[in-house]
Amino acid sequence: MPSLSAIRTSNAAFSPTYPPVAVIVGGTSGIGRGIAEAFVRHTKGNAHIIIIGRNRNAADSIIAQFPKPTKSEGVTHEFVQCDVSQMKNIQAVTKDLVSRLPRINFLMMSPGYMTMKGRDETDEGIDKKLAVHYYARWAFIHGLLPALVKAKEAGEEAKVLTVLAAGKGGPVNLDDLGLKKTYSVSNAALATPTYNDLMIEEFSMRYPELTFVHAYPGLVRTSIFSSADSMLIKASAYIVPILGYPFSTSQEETGEYMLYGILNATKGVFRIGSRGEDIGKKRYFGSEEARKKLWEHTIVETQVSASS
Repeated sequence: MPSLSAIRTSNAAFSPTYPPVAVIVGGTSGIGRGIAEAFVRHTKGNAHIIIIGRNRNAADSIIAQFPKPTKSEGVTHEFVQCDVSQMKNIQAVTKDLVSRLPRINFLMMSPGYMTMKGRDETDEGIDKKLAVHYYARWAFIHGLLPALVKAKEAGEEAKVLTVLAAGKGGPVNLDDLGLKKTYSVSNAALATPTYNDLMIEEFSMRYPELTFVHAYPGLVRTSIFSSADSMLIKASAYIVPILGYPFSTSQEETGEYMLYGILNATKGVFRIGSRGEDIGKKRYFGSEEARKKLWEHTIVETQVSASS
């Protein structure tokens, strides 16, 4: 496995002839911020970067620190506000982006939601944790596919990264996709990684020229514990970082590892670990039946056209 310095050198060698367009969902904090900052650092600011999240002030602060681009054509850094737990919000955002962007080269997603509650449905009838960790990611890919396909047709990179828990999932209950009857925190934690595996596999089968990556980032020093809805979890935000420090990485380092993983992935499906390494089928629980059933279920849940 390459050292962090070797990975930084590899990432720095990324030098496309065109200004790449990157959509980063969850880029206002944590891993998403680390990815955004790594991407803009290695492109020297010469990219069109769209950060999607809820916190405009945080995004403005992050973008203000980006290196100033040396090119002007096709280069801008912007924020798009979106509560990704709502599918209708995602559909509005993706429709807008596809209408005004000639292409998208990278879609990188790492939104997170920490909770110890039971099933907590949005007004669309989807559990909020599952919405953020699975359905939102599916909806972003689905909505932005036209722009990703245009990038590939132009001979450019066209890659998707979903950062969740590759290799950390479990079997899925095909009689209760979405966990409407058997929801628990542990069931959700095991189901959503497998949902993400099945998601990228099905998209890859439909769009074989594109690249789809599911990543496990490992233990990362972020603020997700302090933003949880549980006082117990919030209290642990002061303890976990100290105890886990020797085994964790910073969001800056994780951004480098995740970027390395997606830059080095070729067309097809990949599952990568916390250092951007290919983990193959480690703890894989998918099947053709599960893939097809989850796709059909997701079309219904996200309320998109069945012909998609």
